[in-house]
Amino acid sequence: MAQATRPDQALQSPLLSLRDVRKTYADGQVQALAGVSFDIQPGQFVSVMGPSGCGKSTLLNILGALDRPTSGEVLFDGSPLERVQNLDQLRAQQIGFVFQSFYLLPNLTALENVQLPMFEGNLSLAERPGRAEQLLSLVGLQDRLRHLPYQLSIGQRQRVAIARALANQPSLILADEPTGSLDSQTGLEIMELLQALNHDHQATLVVVTHDDQIASYGDRLIRMLDGRVLEDVNTST
Repeated sequence: MAQATRPDQALQSPLLSLRDVRKTYADGQVQALAGVSFDIQPGQFVSVMGPSGCGKSTLLNILGALDRPTSGEVLFDGSPLERVQNLDQLRAQQIGFVFQSFYLLPNLTALENVQLPMFEGNLSLAERPGRAEQLLSLVGLQDRLRHLPYQLSIGQRQRVAIARALANQPSLILADEPTGSLDSQTGLEIMELLQALNHDHQATLVVVTHDDQIASYGDRLIRMLDGRVLEDVNTST
C-alpha cells in the first residue's frame, strides 16, 4: 500500500517507521496488531481511525514507546527503539502525550501542571515558568495561569494538557481520543488548535479517533481493522 506523503515531506527522513509490527496479548490468543508497516514524516498530521478493538490504541502506545511490539521493528528518527538505552528520557524529551482524561494534578495550577514535564528537560528552574506561560498563551489560556483544574472548563483543561504536551518542544505529539470527553463544539475547537500547531509550528501529530469529523482535520488518514491497516491515504488535497 502506498504511503501518504505531502510533496514538501518527500525528501525528509521519516520521524517514525514501523516494519511488520505485531503485538499479541494473553499468551498469544489476542492479536492487537497483525503486521503493521508505515512511515510518518516530520510535520505530518496523521489521523488513525477505526472501531473499538481495532488496535489503534495499542498502535499509539507502541509509537510512544509506552509498549513494545511482540515482533517487528519501530524506528524513531532512524534509531530502533529496542536499542534506546533510556526510553523514559526519550518520552520525556521527544514525545508529548495528550489523553482523553487530561491527567492534570488537581492541586497544581495550570502554570504548574505545564511545568511538570520540564523536570526531565533542559530548562533551568528559573526558565520554566516563562516557558509554561508562553505555552498557555499559545493555547489561549493566558488569563488562566493560576487557576486549578476544578476552576477550568473541560475544554480549558484539555488546552492545559496540550500545553503540557508541548513543554519540552517534542518531535512528536500523540493524542488518544483528545475530544472524547468534550462536547462537539469544544471538540472542534481543540482540533482547530491542534491543526494550527501542525500548520504554524510544524508539530508532527498522530491523533487516534473513531470520529470521521475529527479524523478529517489530519492531512493523512490511516484506517485500521482487526490489527491491520486497511487504508492509508493523503486527505490534504
